[in-house]
Amino acid sequence: MEMYRKVSSLLQDNPSLPLAIAFGGLYAAYYLLVVVKKPRIACGDKRLQKLIERHCPVAREAYWPTWWCFQSHVMTLLRAIIQSYPRITYRSEFLLMPDGGQVKLDWADNDNSPIPSSSRPTVLLLPGLTGSSEDSYILHMVHDTLPLGYRCVVFNNRGNGGADLLTPRTYCAANTEDTEFVVNHINATFPDAPVMGVGVSLGGMILFNYLAAAGKKSGLCAGMCISVAWNVFESCISLEKPLNLLFFNRYLARLLVNKIKDNIKLFERQLDVDHVLESSTIREFDTRVTYKMFGYDSCEHYYKEASLHDKIHALHVPVLTLNAADDPFSPLHAIPVDEALQNEHIAMVITSHGGHIGFLEGAFPRDKNYMYRWYSQYVDAVFKHGVKEE
Repeated sequence: MEMYRKVSSLLQDNPSLPLAIAFGGLYAAYYLLVVVKKPRIACGDKRLQKLIERHCPVAREAYWPTWWCFQSHVMTLLRAIIQSYPRITYRSEFLLMPDGGQVKLDWADNDNSPIPSSSRPTVLLLPGLTGSSEDSYILHMVHDTLPLGYRCVVFNNRGNGGADLLTPRTYCAANTEDTEFVVNHINATFPDAPVMGVGVSLGGMILFNYLAAAGKKSGLCAGMCISVAWNVFESCISLEKPLNLLFFNRYLARLLVNKIKDNIKLFERQLDVDHVLESSTIREFDTRVTYKMFGYDSCEHYYKEASLHDKIHALHVPVLTLNAADDPFSPLHAIPVDEALQNEHIAMVITSHGGHIGFLEGAFPRDKNYMYRWYSQYVDAVFKHGVKEE
C-alpha cells in the first residue's frame, strides 16, 4: 500500500509523467523492432561469402545505431560534427601527373609493423567529394589499420589535402586516369606488397569505376566501397528533394564552387566563371563545369559514365560495398541487389539505417562506428586469407 501511495503521489505531482513513460516505451519498441537489424548481405560468390562469414564477425551481428540519432539526416550530420580526430603522422609525397597536374599522397608507413616494408600490405584510401587525409573518417580508418600491421596511403585529389591545383582540371567520379597513375606508382614503389583500395562516397565511385575499367590489370587485390551512389541520376533526384537540398546539396555545391573561385585565374579561359559561381546545386555545377572539363557530350553523358549499377559484371577482384537503406545520397531502390546476386566478385552489405557515411553506434559515438569495424575486418580478411578456391 505504501508503494501504491508513493506512485500515486508521484503521478499527481508530475501529470506529464505517464505520457513521457508511454512515449519512451513506444520509442524503445520502435528502436528494437524496426531499427536494430542484421545487415542484408547480397553475394553471388560462395568463396567471397565464406570469407566474410568466417573472418568478418560484424556480418553476424545486428547493427545497433546510436539510439538517440538514428534518423538518416541527423546521423549523417552528427558524424561529421562529433567524431574524434585520431592523431596520425603522415609522410607526404607530391606526384606530378602527365598533364602537369598534382596530387598528394599521405603515407602512414607503419614502421613498427612486424611485416617487412617491402612486403607490407598496403591500403589505398580514397576520400569523398571534398575530403582529404585529414577527414575524421579517413583518420579513423588509418588508425584502425596500423595495429593490424599494414600500411596506408591516402590519395588526395587535385586541389585537396594540400595538393595545389596547377592545371584547369580537378576530378570527377567517372575519370580514373589519376587513380591508375597512383596505383601504378604504389605498385612500382613496393612491387612485392599487395595493395587493396578503399573508397568512401565519391572516392568509392572512382575506385569502383577504376576496377571495372581496368579489369584484371587493376593492380589491386581487392576493393571496398562505402556509401557510393550507384545510379547518379537517382541520386540527383534524391539530393534535390527539399530536406536533402537544404542539408547537403547546396553545401557541397558551395564547396565545389569555392574551389573554382579560389583558382579563378586557371579557369577563366575555359569556363564561364560568373555562371559557374552562381551554381547552387551539384547538378548545376556538373552542367557548367564537370562534363565540359572532362570532355563528355553533356551532363547526362557524364552521369551515365559515372554510374556504377551497370558495371558490376566488369569486376575481376573481390569488392565489398557498404550502404545504408536510408542514405539520402543513394536511395535504396537504386542499389542493384539482383545484379550482385548474379555476379562474382561482389558482396553488398545493406543496413536499415546509417545515413551517408554515418553508421554511428554506441551511446557516445565519438570513436565508435559500424563502418570502421567492417573496414578493419574486411581488410584483415583479404590480406590474411584472400578469396580462395573451394
